[in-house]
Amino acid sequence: MPEKRILDAITSPADLSVLTDEDLAILAQEIRDEIVNTTSRTGGHVASSLGAVELILAAHSLLSCPRDRIVFDVGHQAYAHKLVTGRLKDFSTLRTYGGLSGFPKPDESVYDQHPSGHASDSLSVAYGLAKARDLAGRNEKVVAIIGDAALSGGMAFEALNQIGQSKTPMVIILNDNEMSISHNVGAMVKHLGALRASQSYRQTRDNMQEIMEASGPFAKALLNLGRNMKDSVKFMALPHATIFEQLGILCTAPIDGHDIGLLREVLSVALATRAPVLVHVVTRKGEGYGPAVRDPETFHGIAPFDVMTGQVRKKPEAAPSYTSVFGGALVREARADSRIVAITAAMTGGTGLAPFSREFPQRFFDEGIAEEHVVGMASGLAKGGRKPVAAVYSTFLQRAVDQMIVDCCLPNLDVVFAIDRAGVVGEDGPTHHGVFDMVYCRMIPNMRMLAPSDEAELVHAVHTALAIGGPVAVRYPRGSAEGVLVPDEANLLPKEAQVLPVGKARVLREGSDVAVLAFGRMAYQALAAADLLADAGIDARVVDMRWVKPLDEEAIKAAAETRLVVTVEEGALVGGVGEGVLAVMARRGWAAPTLTLGIRDAFVGQGTPELLLRDLGLDAEGIAKSIAERLESE
Repeated sequence: MPEKRILDAITSPADLSVLTDEDLAILAQEIRDEIVNTTSRTGGHVASSLGAVELILAAHSLLSCPRDRIVFDVGHQAYAHKLVTGRLKDFSTLRTYGGLSGFPKPDESVYDQHPSGHASDSLSVAYGLAKARDLAGRNEKVVAIIGDAALSGGMAFEALNQIGQSKTPMVIILNDNEMSISHNVGAMVKHLGALRASQSYRQTRDNMQEIMEASGPFAKALLNLGRNMKDSVKFMALPHATIFEQLGILCTAPIDGHDIGLLREVLSVALATRAPVLVHVVTRKGEGYGPAVRDPETFHGIAPFDVMTGQVRKKPEAAPSYTSVFGGALVREARADSRIVAITAAMTGGTGLAPFSREFPQRFFDEGIAEEHVVGMASGLAKGGRKPVAAVYSTFLQRAVDQMIVDCCLPNLDVVFAIDRAGVVGEDGPTHHGVFDMVYCRMIPNMRMLAPSDEAELVHAVHTALAIGGPVAVRYPRGSAEGVLVPDEANLLPKEAQVLPVGKARVLREGSDVAVLAFGRMAYQALAAADLLADAGIDARVVDMRWVKPLDEEAIKAAAETRLVVTVEEGALVGGVGEGVLAVMARRGWAAPTLTLGIRDAFVGQGTPELLLRDLGLDAEGIAKSIAERLESE
């Protein structure tokens, strides 16, 4: 009979308060084993969650959640939190269709305060919770857990400024693992590195106290908690050069994030302090699992893998990913045009720009988790005579819509937006689906947008966007492409990438009963749907629209001559391109029955793209069924 684990007896965070430091250390390893074993089957954010186990256990052992609040910055470090908040029995369903979310999710548990999925917002949320507490006269504790990469984001800086000024009591746990998804960049990283290496980290207790007594009223207030806390106070140093001191936030020296006794000691003091305190915790991504320690970037977000070797269990794929096709196409373009530069926001590998960064290191810029800055910088590069390509995931580019409007489109600058992960992306769920990019790109004057239907069209789209000038967006999905040959491959003619005529579609299949106007990879679903409709005696034309903006009005006019005009988009229907087609028809007076298929006015859950498209009615069977039912109702 297997030995019973401590983890099996944990039903809520309250159970942690009776455990010794030794018990918690054993529990930490049990949690790591559970995370590794589960994610080896489901995939997930392994390295970051393994690194945060002790700090999560320490925080929960001292707090009374859910009365006290823990706010995570990006939930990919929160697996230990899920395991000690009553979700152990369901943990095997992590990131699966209908199972536990891979991120904190308030409608999943009362212990989840915030649906964190985008970086740098935890401090603002936690500060709001703390101010609401103060206004109500309550005394619950508020803790934000933020990584060093997320701390470099602009929103985090804005929150730090207000937190320090207001002096509102709250605790910020800085999980400093020196990485985001890729290695971190920027001055904040260098600042934290200097703190890790500073002499203050190694000061004796007496020297620590002397530093604190000379560090202003916040540090003195901490000392006044009492002589019985003197052993803990030795960790509460406020180095004179820290940015946090300048903002008015009491800051500890860096402490070992895997020493649970030390963590509890320091956090207990921080939680008792009537001022904002930042606890600087140094952790290691992947702690406790060798493959994740050796390759934390791969294990940031990984597919199912073999526990013994750490090797991903890859499915046989006949086609490269859209991301890698984009990366290769951009390298070829850059070889021919020295003005081309590439920018990303902490996503060098994820956006396929690693080959570009190696071949053109002086023309490549990873600006960290700072999408607004990336787009603003792109406008400056364009104004200075470069041809910037900003490669950002669709869901993260939402954060820079203002910069797209004012900095790039208003002056009509030559900026290309490579929008990766467009459409449903799978197991990361609603915070990561790229379903709004067509809406926010369509609304901006001067913006043009391409939605290539396969990898060959993607190569043409990249070439077109760079050739025609002005702001141009190219959206493409996550995962494997369609398996068609791309320009420059030996047996494809023409071998060179083409400049696609602006605002012109292409007909993939002729038909007279119904016209399906498809955008992006929905063109292939529409072709398969046309085959199903043909079996039912319905003759469907399929048009790859290519352009989201401007729309091909001649293609729309021809569609209006059939019995039914259908639009299919892998994006939000409200404000989407289907509504754009309807607007063209209304303005032109082209009367015909219409059907718009896309993502309804609701957030999309988690699951494989295949399952999600099925539920949305955007797979071949769903499209065919919707068309047949609509024709029957006419």
